Amino acid sequence: MSTLSFLAILQESGDWRAAGHAIRGEWLVLLGRIGLWVSLALYTALVARALVRGARQRKARALAPDDLAAIHAELVAAERKTVGEILPVVLERSDEHAGARWLAALTFLLLGSGVLALTSLWHVPWLVLLLQLACGALGWATARLLPDFQRLFVREAHASAAAEEQAFQEFHLHGLHETQAKTGVLVFVSLFERRAIVLGDSGIDARVSEEHWRTTTERILAGIAAGSLRDGLVEGIRSCGEVLALHFPWTAGDRNEVPDRLIVRRE
Repeated sequence: MSTLSFLAILQESGDWRAAGHAIRGEWLVLLGRIGLWVSLALYTALVARALVRGARQRKARALAPDDLAAIHAELVAAERKTVGEILPVVLERSDEHAGARWLAALTFLLLGSGVLALTSLWHVPWLVLLLQLACGALGWATARLLPDFQRLFVREAHASAAAEEQAFQEFHLHGLHETQAKTGVLVFVSLFERRAIVLGDSGIDARVSEEHWRTTTERILAGIAAGSLRDGLVEGIRSCGEVLALHFPWTAGDRNEVPDRLIVRRE
């Protein structure tokens, strides 16, 4: 075989390898584009979902003057039959859950990096770094601005722990542990965490089973899930009033140790 023929074969072989690399490169670019569009579609869907659910939840959680009057009337009616004290407290959230925002940022950064790895931009380090930071910032900002989106990154165990801790703080903050007969009851709702908690002082807890409190919280949550925070609170107060009247009925000379009011705060 002549030298020229050998070089020609090498050249042809080189062309085949070059073509193979080109084909693989085209597939990577295609995968990168698909990944980008899928990511954008998923992000758009999650944002739209958060906006729709957020609007629906704000409507369900809104308390008009008539709602406040109905809740107060139920509270007064319940306490007329018992020496116990009932205090409903509603918080927008029990915790800021800052970790959830950073988890959203990390998730976006990693997903963005995966998409960028399939593009030619990966060979421009400074641009890749800038885009990675932009992806992380987008995840953090979206979680910060849209509570329902942020909720996706909150573990249920963490949500429960935050709500339970806040409920105990509210119980002591408002003096429910200081009633004479130890019959203070807190009806607590934490909206962001989607938790309802009923806490009874030692006097009432000694006579009421945990099952009753569980049923009461289910009645509260059912009302909220049906689209009415008012109905949920009314049901919860009524359930507490019934069991208090049974075990601690009203007696002459009873004084109102905790004001009959509904407390609503952001956090």
